[in-house]
Order: sequence, then structure tokens, then C-alpha cells
Amino acid sequence: MASTGTSSRITLLFSVALFDPFEAIIMDHRSAAAPAAQPTARAAARSFRVLVTDGIDQEGIDLLSAEPRLQVDVSPTLPPAELLERIADYDAVIVRSATKVTEEVIRRGTSLKVIGRAGVGIDNIALKAATTLGVAVINSPAGNTVAVAELFFASVLSLFRHLAAADASMKGGKWERNKLVGRELHGRTLGIVGVGPIGGEVAQRARAFGMRVMAFDPYVTDTRLQALQVQRASTLETLLASADILTVHTPLTAETRGLIGREALARLAPTALVVNLARGGIVDQDALVEALEQGRIGGAVLDVYEVEPLPPDHALRRAPNVILTPHLGASTVEAQRNVAVDACAAVRDALLHQELGRSINVASLDGVGWAELQPALLLARRLAALARALLADKGVKLVGRLTVRIGQELTGGRDAFLAAAALGALEGVVESDRLNLINARALAAKRGLEVAVGDLSEVEHPAAIEVTVGSELESVTVAGMAPARTTPHLTRIEGFRVDIAPRQTLIILTNHDVPGVIGRVGTLLGAAGVNIAEYHQARLRQGGEALAAVSVDDPVSQDLRRRLLELPDVRSATIVSFLGT
Repeated sequence: MASTGTSSRITLLFSVALFDPFEAIIMDHRSAAAPAAQPTARAAARSFRVLVTDGIDQEGIDLLSAEPRLQVDVSPTLPPAELLERIADYDAVIVRSATKVTEEVIRRGTSLKVIGRAGVGIDNIALKAATTLGVAVINSPAGNTVAVAELFFASVLSLFRHLAAADASMKGGKWERNKLVGRELHGRTLGIVGVGPIGGEVAQRARAFGMRVMAFDPYVTDTRLQALQVQRASTLETLLASADILTVHTPLTAETRGLIGREALARLAPTALVVNLARGGIVDQDALVEALEQGRIGGAVLDVYEVEPLPPDHALRRAPNVILTPHLGASTVEAQRNVAVDACAAVRDALLHQELGRSINVASLDGVGWAELQPALLLARRLAALARALLADKGVKLVGRLTVRIGQELTGGRDAFLAAAALGALEGVVESDRLNLINARALAAKRGLEVAVGDLSEVEHPAAIEVTVGSELESVTVAGMAPARTTPHLTRIEGFRVDIAPRQTLIILTNHDVPGVIGRVGTLLGAAGVNIAEYHQARLRQGGEALAAVSVDDPVSQDLRRRLLELPDVRSATIVSFLGT
């Protein structure tokens, strides 16, 4: 199948020794002899334990407690040692900022599946460790956006209009009207670093004040900036040169730590105001104090700090023209309720319905819902497992390439398809109790595997998926379709066109195209007590090579595989018992 000109193909090498194709794929925590429906039924009946701490709003707790399959334990913030002792008992934990979910906590949490953060920032959660160990991390990116945006304007207006000084003056019995002349927001340029949910809320409100709004964010589209009526600054330096008020609304990462330091502050106008309501460490506090004391900037508003609580003797407390608040960004009744409900609902859905669309360490989705993608993701996973098994039956024990190509309907979940294909390629090969969509790419990367994703050409079905697994010398390509509201089907194995649903167990046979093969295969399977659900025979030309895809309801043993290979004219027999449901 030809790819479009925009297809991104990456050749990749990794050294994963495949076991026997049958034994490798059949490995699972479930019994191989269990009927296909049993794992799903057992999973559906399972209950989960959830630890809620850090004073999560009661409305969120009530949402969890209403579910009979969730056992909810509510506790004040636990000392680290006690959290380590208790975490193994829980499937999920929901925290705010006080609890540190460290790598050690996640490793001790052997049953842990989900970490919920009632708030935006996740710097108190060891995200990399969670991803490696297959634990979903879910935050509440929208619940406190209004609260933070309102605090921005409350604080900036307070500084511009000297409200704190005016209040103290009045309560001291004075009337210093002429001394307290302030400044207006109208007509000033607001420079925003990071136009996420909060940055966007600030931008919208700034326009109501008659401000000019510019933004620097290399990760946001022109479409979003145009919708917000925000002018793009191509570089941070451009923004700094134009801003009367500079505000940051980004996560704290290696890229943003110290982003507003001495050099950046030096580019601001002497009257400029610096605001940080995002995360301590984005603005270099020492450099900020120097700039304030030397009068090189006009003032600052801080709600977050590199160390919290801010030490009583910190120089910021003595700096001129500063408004300091004790991390109040999300401290409204409404925001606390919103983030609690958002986080608790997302954790509930992840546990009960495997809804991972809100997980920040699974994959981003663009214009497509997680539930809509589930059949297609399962198909991609099974296609990768099938291709790997077919390659192994050709004697290739080391896989060298993995490429996924998807149709137009599925492009909104490109990252998710990478994860699904990596999962299919690794399951049964990697010894990990926690191998799942969350950590499949991370575990693949540790073994040198980098999957590539591209687009199928327009002539393909818009819900088509193609997976190629190969070595330097040989590869196998399989394809399928997963249209919305239909059962996904396997449609191609190499050059053979087939049409069959890849259920729990699939037999792929190659044989000479001669009479009697189908009957002998059916007789052998029937005698072994294996029921055939679907049998699809395909050939390239009469009398040449043929391929059969046989979906069966029962496990197929190694001995039965051997007997299939002994049938006249049967050249190969690959047995795939798919993991997952």
C-alpha cells in the first residue's frame, strides 16, 4: 500500500528475542484455557480500593463513594513513611499538592493503576516512574482556570492601584490620596508565556480591560491564538521587549526552569511588571529580587515559590513593589470543588471503564474521543502481535522495524496507535506485570524499539490500519479496518486479502492451493474439540500458494499445531492467542 507524501517512516532497530510464537503470545495472568468471555466478566465484577488524601472536596469523594465497586478511604495528608506502608493496598490514589507521590511510592504500590491530581501541576508526582511502571496519571487542567485568572487581575490591579498600601494607610488614620496615584491596565501590552487553559482565560479577560495581548508559546497553534485574538511573539525575546506586564502560565519542566532569569529580566522595560502564578522556579527568585532592589523592573506579583512555604526571612518579603500571596491560585470554593470532581470522575472512569483519555502519560487525542478509538486501538495491538508471530514462524527471532500507518478517520489518535502497536509487539515477550498502553512505548524504548507512524493514502479506507514488523532481511505486513460502530476486521496478511475478526485465538495457515485442505483442517480441529467461528481462505492464483485465517473459540495447543503442520500440503501454522479484550 502506498503512503502519502506526508507519511513519516522511521527505520528502527531493536533486539528483542522472540520466544516460540505460540508460547510467547499465550503468556498472560489468565489461564490459557479460559473461554474468551471469562476475563471480561471477571474484570467487570472486580472492586477497587481508592485512597483520597490532602483534603479533597467532599463532592468529589461522594462521586467515588456512590460507586459500589469502589472502596474509598479518606485520610489526611499522610507522613511519607506511612504512605509507603499503606500504598500497596490501593488501586488508585488521589492527591492535591501536599502528598509527594515519589518513585518509591509508585514502586511500592504494586496494585496501583491510577494517580489522580486534583489540580493542574504534577511536579509532586514522579511522572516518568509512573509511565515506566504503567500507572496512569490524571490531573484536572481546567477546574481552577477561572480562579487563577481572576487572581491574576486581582493582584495586578492591587499593585497598580496600591490597594494594600491604601488600606494600611486608611487603617492608620491617614488620608494619602495624592501619594497613592496608580496606573491603569487599559492600553498596556500583556505578554503571556504559555497559552494553555489558564493563559487563555487570562488573555480573554485582558481584552475586556482594553489591553493588547501578545504570547510566546511554540506548542500552540495559530488557530488557537487567532480564536483568542492574541498576537504571536515568534521568540521570548520579542515578547520581553514588548510587554508592560509579563505573566507565565507553563508547567515547571527542564525547559521552563529559570526561564525568566537575569538575562530575560534585563530585556524588560524598567516599568514592567512580572507575574508568576504558575510554578515556583520558572522565575529565578534571586534574579528577581536583584532587579526589584535595583529598580530595573517596576514590580512583581508572586503566588508560587521555589520553596514553599516561603521562608520567613526570604529577601522577597522585603523587596519593593511586590504582591506576595501564599499559593492561593486555586483557593476558591468553586475551584476546589471543580478540580476534585474532575479528578475523581476521571479516576473512577479509568478504574471501572478503562477510560484513559484523560491520562497525561498515555497519549494525546486530537478531535477524537477515547471510547471511539477503543476498537481501532485493539485492532492495532492485535495486528502488531499477529505480524510479530508470523515473522517468528519464518525463523526471525530479532525484530528490526515496526511501522504503523492509519487512515484519515484515525489520525487524531496517532500517539495512541503508537502505544497500541508497541504493546502488541511486546506483550508475551517482555516480562512485566504492568505492561500496558501507558508504558509500552517507554519499555520499547528501553529495548531500542522506536515505532513510527504514517498516513495511509486516500484510496485506503479512512478507518484502515496497517502494521509492518520486520528485521533487516524480512518483514511482515498485516492490515485491518475499524470503522465506527462495527466489529474490527483483519483484511490483509501480506498479499492475501482476508476478511475475519481477530478474536481471542487465530490460526493462520499457508498451504498449496489443492482440493481437500480445508476439509482436513476442519476435521482435525473438530476432533480436537476446537470450534471454528470463522474460516476465510484466500489465494493469489489458482494452484499456487493459499492462506487460511481461522478464528476459533478454543485454545490451540502446541501438539495440535504440530498435527496441523503434518497435514498434507500445509506449509506453515501460526497460532495467535491474543491478550487483552
